[in-house]
Amino acid sequence: MKNTKRIFAFAGVVILVGMYLITLFLALTDNPKTFTLFKISVGFTILIPVLLWIYLAMYRYMEQRRKSNQDASDGTGSQ
Repeated sequence: MKNTKRIFAFAGVVILVGMYLITLFLALTDNPKTFTLFKISVGFTILIPVLLWIYLAMYRYMEQRRKSNQDASDGTGSQ
């Protein structure tokens, strides 16, 4: 789990930094689509961390469910 969190956190950082660098480069070259790309970057700045949080929450939920199912199948329940 710890390695998975690190991998997804690093991937999120790389994606966000890449988007900002591309937007900055296009702004400096006076591209007509710069403002649209800026809006997309701002949107992804919000969306990527939210999606990563949802992924981690679902992973934790699924792990808890898996553990509770294993406990129930081990015969530790009432007979």
